[in-house]
Amino acid sequence: MEFASSSAIQVLKNSKNRLLGIDHGEKHVGLSLCDLTWTIASPFKVLSKSELLQQFQKLITQENIVAVVIGWPVNMNGTVGPQCEKVEQFSEKLTKVCNIHFCAWDERLSTMAVHRTMIEADLSRKRQREVVDKMAAAYMLQGFLESLRS
Repeated sequence: MEFASSSAIQVLKNSKNRLLGIDHGEKHVGLSLCDLTWTIASPFKVLSKSELLQQFQKLITQENIVAVVIGWPVNMNGTVGPQCEKVEQFSEKLTKVCNIHFCAWDERLSTMAVHRTMIEADLSRKRQREVVDKMAAAYMLQGFLESLRS
């Protein structure tokens, strides 16, 4: 699968569309959406992989998604490992459901940063487990949005 560049994604921006952020996990997929100005990323929902595959086309249409930014879990030394391969395979499954642009975004330490923020906010461990995936997706998508402004 060939991922689009951030500049190629930015060309697609208009006042009626959004980006979808995906944090791919072993069991769940965290989703986030940006606003119509492509300024703020917000946590959206957490689904199982099979739920997302089933609902992907509907989600893309309902939320006016023009492209997907998916977390690219490179190793700490910057090398591509087996987790990246899993993300690529999952992305390929999603593009078979709906032909849409995908952009990979380095997500190193995003889940860790989100956990730290939730601990500082005094969220219970149960609540953290419920929201960590969609919060990580929002954190990652926000980083992508900020890179577009640089």
